[in-house]
Amino acid sequence: MGTLVMKFGGTSVGSVEAIHQMANIVMEQAGRWNRLAVVVSAMSGVTDALIRSSRAAVNGDDETYRAVIADLRAHHYQVVEATVPERERAELLATIDRLLDGLAAFCHSIHILGEATPRAMDAIASLGERLSARIIAAVLRGRGLKSEAVDTTELIVTDENYQNAAPLMDKTRARVQTRLIPLMDAGVVPIVTGFIGATEKGAITTLGRGGSDYSAAILADCTDADEVWIWTDVDGVMTADPRIVPEARVISTLSYTEVSELAYFGAKVLHPKTVLPVVQRDIPLWVKNTFNPTHPGTRIVRTSVGTAGRIKAVTAIQGMSIVTVEGRGMIGVPGIAARTFSAVAQQGVNVLMISQASSEQSICFVIPADGAPAVIRALEEEMARELVRGDIDRIWSRDDVVIITAVGTGLRDTPGVAARVFGALGQAGINIIAIAQGSSECSISMVVDAKDAVNAVREIHKEVILNAG
Repeated sequence: MGTLVMKFGGTSVGSVEAIHQMANIVMEQAGRWNRLAVVVSAMSGVTDALIRSSRAAVNGDDETYRAVIADLRAHHYQVVEATVPERERAELLATIDRLLDGLAAFCHSIHILGEATPRAMDAIASLGERLSARIIAAVLRGRGLKSEAVDTTELIVTDENYQNAAPLMDKTRARVQTRLIPLMDAGVVPIVTGFIGATEKGAITTLGRGGSDYSAAILADCTDADEVWIWTDVDGVMTADPRIVPEARVISTLSYTEVSELAYFGAKVLHPKTVLPVVQRDIPLWVKNTFNPTHPGTRIVRTSVGTAGRIKAVTAIQGMSIVTVEGRGMIGVPGIAARTFSAVAQQGVNVLMISQASSEQSICFVIPADGAPAVIRALEEEMARELVRGDIDRIWSRDDVVIITAVGTGLRDTPGVAARVFGALGQAGINIIAIAQGSSECSISMVVDAKDAVNAVREIHKEVILNAG
């Protein structure tokens, strides 16, 4: 077979047992594919601990950051002792010491300066992947597989947007062809750090939290991979969060568009940007369970056949506020919407959903709740003249709301789908605050009060998915 890129998430490398299970999977697939690359996340909880250490340093709490580093050292030592052959341990433990000593030096500098820049935060947050990749490579070598840890700082070239960097694909492809492809052609399985990259000048960047999925897709594009497999701790993409809906089931096939909508609106299985590189090359993407590897998982392809008009999944994104700009004087005034969203963008706040009345008397949009105060201040400043004249009556937010999104292909052209969704909520006595149907034609989003969120997901799942005719 051709080229496979596999990515293992934090829970898949988060314990001794998980690492052994992951190694079993890699060994099996290495015998089946001509070329194999493995992308790994940090061990579960490690990135959070790294961020906690830097925040403690900013606050002048040297006791806490030193304790966090000591815990990280002990944890990684313990994993090495339990998984890595003795002949490799001394060198590996020395590498772990060097990386964690570097973290301690970083934290000391932050402590003195009293601040951590986004660039410094990326350098710190990258350490988890750099540690796990070296451990996994050593584990596989101990099983007789040729394997080498490779930092994506050598591969993925990004812009300088620290903490949410974007890859420069042409430059990245050139690096991958030079550094990674020869390794794979020589029968070596590279264990590649997910989540991180570097600027052209070599400064470490990160692709955003959860970005290891994105890393795998980028490398799949650049290696002309035949498939990408994302290994996690669930059997695939599910019809709803099983913690909310116990009856949720695995979806066998999704389109790229459907899974993008699900990821964007709160499903935790994939990073929202993951499909961008694979869709251009039409590379199939699978989501599989490390702890149940015989389950087929979910296959994600360009078109999911035979399901037009059927809602496949319902998801919720919590911690939102809905901001409203309203006033009778807005009618017919050009540029209000443009000025509104320009002011929001200047605050660096992401707008997840927009709804506007056709009368133009109000515009409402949904943003993360922590950004609402700054956005309202910016809008009041931008619209100061309109507020004084009374063209705009008020700018306000309703907090503690949730976006509920139903996803499926062809919803826009299928009569009755929206009616069933809204009917399910109406029968349950749940009020819908705002509605938007995506131009992608595969999602319907509704804003409801946070107290109704769980019930809303359950009712839509029961009525529209489980009882679908």
